[in-house]
Amino acid sequence: MRAHVEQDETGRRQARDACFEPCAIERGMRIIGGKWTGSILWHLKDGPVRFNDLARMIGGASKKMITERLRHLEAQGLISREVLETSPVSVQYEVTDLGRTALDCLDALRAWSESLPDRPAVPSR
Repeated sequence: MRAHVEQDETGRRQARDACFEPCAIERGMRIIGGKWTGSILWHLKDGPVRFNDLARMIGGASKKMITERLRHLEAQGLISREVLETSPVSVQYEVTDLGRTALDCLDALRAWSESLPDRPAVPSR
């Protein structure tokens, strides 16, 4: 990611080494940057969690949204899904080795966020 803008002798500006979609940052954000995605991954870091317990841990997200995000994370290989042979049938999720590699990023983001001065929350768009 060494994109920069150069100006030629006529004053025309042109991008060099432009970051084409998806650049590394954008790719990472597409994987873990969705609403609730980071929180879900973070709550699975300590071991397997059943779906309903996860829904309780993430108070502001609907079960439909959690299901969508879990499917996304599973498709990306960051979590695994296991159907438990219980009555009634239950499902639990766990972070994969690949998913664990994202936890350092999330921990750094958490620490950065906690260090920010208190300000009113910015509404999401």
